[in-house]
Amino acid sequence: MAMTDATTARAEGASAAVIEAKGLNLTFETNDGPVHALKDVDLTIRKGEFVSFIGPSGCGKTTFLRTIADLESPTGGTLSVNGMTPEEARKARAYGYVFQAAGLYPWRTIEANVRLPLEIMGYSRQDQSARVREVLELVELSGFEKKFPWQLSGGMQQRASIARALAFDADILLMDEPFGALDEIVRDRLNEELLKLWARTHKTIGFVTHSIPEAVYLSTKIVVMSPRPGRITDVIESTLPAERPLDIRDSPEFIAIAHRVREGLRAGYEDNV
Repeated sequence: MAMTDATTARAEGASAAVIEAKGLNLTFETNDGPVHALKDVDLTIRKGEFVSFIGPSGCGKTTFLRTIADLESPTGGTLSVNGMTPEEARKARAYGYVFQAAGLYPWRTIEANVRLPLEIMGYSRQDQSARVREVLELVELSGFEKKFPWQLSGGMQQRASIARALAFDADILLMDEPFGALDEIVRDRLNEELLKLWARTHKTIGFVTHSIPEAVYLSTKIVVMSPRPGRITDVIESTLPAERPLDIRDSPEFIAIAHRVREGLRAGYEDNV
């Protein structure tokens, strides 16, 4: 698909490969025999791209994200993150990671939860306070610093989790289905906020989702994966403009991309029959 002028301009300024997988394989050894989670995955994610991974449960979306984060080790092929191995990238703190659950400590205030990685990394108290203030403002949680997680809604807790991942200003943000447990109204709101956050910070984002509308709405690139063993069946470059009101989902262009995603998912199933 040809990209729009706005997306083309972003792509031209985003030529550097940030994440690159070549022939990536991952097999888990279990008591019941080997489980082939990823097979021959080839993918390049460039600086500033918003890349969504979509596919059925168990197709390796989260596993691929975890290999980038050095939480799983490939059993074949190569994977580089910012020109380093995943282990080197982890030690260089090249990425922030947002999990499916907010994972906030209930005994720490929102401010203290966001501050935690900065404490671990040895930032000065002055720098910690400045960074916490900045990221809470980015996710529109200013004024909630002294609240505890249980005093906030699920959507606000996820925004605090995103703030924590942004606190040390890594170039890459990895997000594992962060809005999957939220109702549709809250999810739509957070989708809008995430796009605004991405536009302000210019992060490279890897985003796992089961939702076709969410993947199409958020992404510059959509990676469609097959049932296990996880393979890439299609990589779709978005034709949507950078500015995306929610009602863009009713446009013919949006519907056409969603149809292609759906066809890619169907093809993946057929190939595994």
